[in-house]
Amino acid sequence: MYAIIQIAGKQFKVKPGMVLNVPTLDAEPGKKVNVERVLAYSDGKSLEVGTPELTNVDIDGTVVAHGRAKKIIVFKKKRRKGYQKKQGHRQGFTQIKVEGIAPAKPAAKKTAAKADAEVIAEKPAAKKATAAKKPAAKKTPAAKKPAPKKAAAKPAAEKGE
Repeated sequence: MYAIIQIAGKQFKVKPGMVLNVPTLDAEPGKKVNVERVLAYSDGKSLEVGTPELTNVDIDGTVVAHGRAKKIIVFKKKRRKGYQKKQGHRQGFTQIKVEGIAPAKPAAKKTAAKADAEVIAEKPAAKKATAAKKPAAKKTPAAKKPAPKKAAAKPAAEKGE
């Protein structure tokens, strides 16, 4: 059983009990985290792929710790110019332990489908009320005037020797 999730613009393949490093989240260690964007889910027999995401899968996790990754050296140089610049960078991360992956209850899915059907049924009635508009009048292009002709070029003056 696994799922593909998206957190802070990055995608991860997660399994129950797995610990993963994600970009820094605003949560205290020990707090529960629920992932909203589930892109795909597999129970070992079948694979469900969202368009673009699945709403019927819940992924629960717990924040384990916050930390910073290994230092990355950023070195810039322009040859023959005497220009060198060295910088270091450490990216922050949050460690999350995936507690479980579970499909949501199908009863909630059915009620959501009924609510969507009611909203869809209401929309065509609203469109019929606005359909009584007059057709737009056809526009005719304005007549163009011919461009004025340029005066003939004057002959060049002769130079005296």
